Amino acid sequence: MSEDYKKVLEKLENSFGDWFNGKFDIPEMTDEFYPYENIFSPIQINSLKVKNRLVMAPMGNISMADETGRPSEKMLSYFNERAKGGVGLITTGLIPTSFGIDNSLSEKGDFSIFPRIDRSRTVLSGWRNLTSMCHAHGSKIFIQLTPGMGRVGNPQCLVNNHKFPVSASFNPNFYMDKIPCKRLSDKSIDKIIKNTGQAAADSKSANIDGVYLHGHEGYLMEQLTNTAFNRRKIGKYSDWQRFGIDMIKEIRRRCGKDYPIMYRIDLSLVLNETYKDKMDTEKALKKFKNERTISETLIYMKNLVKAGVDIFDVDLGCYDNWWLPHPPATMPSGCYLEISKIVKDYFRKEKIVSNKGLDIPIVAVGKLGYPDLAEKALKENKCDMVMLGRPLLADPELPNKAYKGDLKEIIPCIGCQEACINEFIEGGHPQCAVNPRTGFESELDSEIKKADKQKRVAVIGAGPGGIVSALTLLKRGHKVDLYEKDDKVGGMLIPGGSAKIKYELKNYLTYLKHRLDKHKDNKNFNLYLSTYVEIEKLKSKDYDVVILATGAKQVKPPIEGIDRENVVFAIDVLKDPSIVNKADSIVVVGGGVVGCETAYFLNYELNKKVDVVEMSPYFMNHTCTANRGHVIHYLEKSDTKLHNCTKLKKINTDSVDVEKNISKTVPNPYNTWQPILPENIEIPFSKEIENKNIDMNIKADMVVLSTGIKSDNMIYYNCVKEHVAKEVYNIGDSNIPARVFEAVTAAYRKALTI
Repeated sequence: MSEDYKKVLEKLENSFGDWFNGKFDIPEMTDEFYPYENIFSPIQINSLKVKNRLVMAPMGNISMADETGRPSEKMLSYFNERAKGGVGLITTGLIPTSFGIDNSLSEKGDFSIFPRIDRSRTVLSGWRNLTSMCHAHGSKIFIQLTPGMGRVGNPQCLVNNHKFPVSASFNPNFYMDKIPCKRLSDKSIDKIIKNTGQAAADSKSANIDGVYLHGHEGYLMEQLTNTAFNRRKIGKYSDWQRFGIDMIKEIRRRCGKDYPIMYRIDLSLVLNETYKDKMDTEKALKKFKNERTISETLIYMKNLVKAGVDIFDVDLGCYDNWWLPHPPATMPSGCYLEISKIVKDYFRKEKIVSNKGLDIPIVAVGKLGYPDLAEKALKENKCDMVMLGRPLLADPELPNKAYKGDLKEIIPCIGCQEACINEFIEGGHPQCAVNPRTGFESELDSEIKKADKQKRVAVIGAGPGGIVSALTLLKRGHKVDLYEKDDKVGGMLIPGGSAKIKYELKNYLTYLKHRLDKHKDNKNFNLYLSTYVEIEKLKSKDYDVVILATGAKQVKPPIEGIDRENVVFAIDVLKDPSIVNKADSIVVVGGGVVGCETAYFLNYELNKKVDVVEMSPYFMNHTCTANRGHVIHYLEKSDTKLHNCTKLKKINTDSVDVEKNISKTVPNPYNTWQPILPENIEIPFSKEIENKNIDMNIKADMVVLSTGIKSDNMIYYNCVKEHVAKEVYNIGDSNIPARVFEAVTAAYRKALTI
């Protein structure tokens, strides 16, 4: 059986590169299985009845509590919005129970990015308020308690507080592998268990409906319960199951037999299947080779049920292959349904039931934000509940809209993870690229108010910024003319969504088109396609407001041969792939998101031999670690050559000349087991990159440029100069070249002020 499970993991890991070639379906917001009888049926969890099968994943609340750890108005409004949207069960984000033990949790001044329930009674009122809000909408809420971060915590505690991070054994820190994690003593681990029991008791007294233990993804609880990280030879916690089982028993002792306990677990870290021989050669991975097998995990889950667990959600992976527990835009929807089915089948075969005599609900995860996909999974008995994280940030009303059958009204998540995850990693709090109210519910009303005075507004450019701006202005009651120089709306969303791995961006454009189509008979709205707006004509229209959302232009570097016929822009290839039909080998210049995703498209969909040239040390820098990891890992598996610290010198008819730094100090371009740290983080023990440059020639039938963009803003400055209207604004890429996140946020916020 263990060998069969290993084959399942190998098959899945291999399928996540070319998954779109018949291995997974590409979903859309269809209503084939409406009215979703399975989704909207109740379920019993211990003594608790939940109204439907939808669970909000632990997304959010980081940097959303006040400095005492008490849930702030921002955090309360954030969760209230999701409860109001109709989800059956809400789970909070991480609430640590090991302050003072796990040094990575605290920053200078004893502050933390996490909410707390352990500090004092002053925080309990916030939790009681949150619970009452959720209950008012018929939702239940579980608090996610974590024993800590351990090796995946912030290693700056060593610099800021002169304290080492901790772990189950002497493990390297994930962010800085040169920093070792101190091995926790049995006494400290006992204290964490006691603290967690107290936190659970406090949660119960705050009317929270259940506790949810964070035992997956390589956090401290998994470090103590997975043989990859727990290599203790002596003491009671050398039994890798003991920590989790003793913790469940302590919660049961403090909270009684009727209080629901949920456990988050990964069926496998999939490290060996992901990295294979690298597990023996890479210093940062070597210690983790003896990971917990699927068979061992299932036995552990069985023992957890005996101790008192009522419900599990299950997935794959850890921080060291971060795209697995955080499947990005480029991964398939429903990627882990096979995993939840393995657990369901095992529990059924072993006749495992809870201490209440109930079947153990298994919650499926992994990009299930399409109601038809979720309903089908429940209908086929692959899971008992469906967990939605990012889809509920994109549209909190997803459950209500699905229940009504308003599928086209659901705002689809685009999987970018730039606003929801990367934002708080970079220092912000969770937001959403396609929902500018997410994280700002306390200050931005759900109902857009009518303006005091109707104005005539021209919006120039129908990309995401222009469309969102126009839609918001129409809700404000203004008269809007939307101009687009091309023959269709969408702007950069069109080429951006053309590759099969970018299906979610395509679905988002479909949603925006639907929203615009609803205004086709609106006397206050005109859409002008294939229309290039000239200044004088714009001025003659006598608009009150002109908003420029004219996007950006591709940049050509000043390189010899740059104007050859075999040189094209990445955007043009994505718009019309036929332009590379005759090319066998292609060099992509520029290793940012667009460059690497274009290389992926060229390799996996068009079967081209691809090299990618990047001047900086890192590919896809400032991109969410999960998104970056998935693309780069499978580029390596497809034998795409990544050349970092490499400068393009000349483009020839059949090749390119480059200067490449081959020093051993140059970062490994295929390193996906460690993140790229923000520039404001000083890395102790790091070495400067030395120069050892050589000249290279790379064969290339065609060269595809992805060397950045610059704002197309001349029309904005001309509009200001010519006073085309009393109010002239510039948004999106034509203001600051950025992403969907910034374009949509700027468009929405600016439109609210007009």
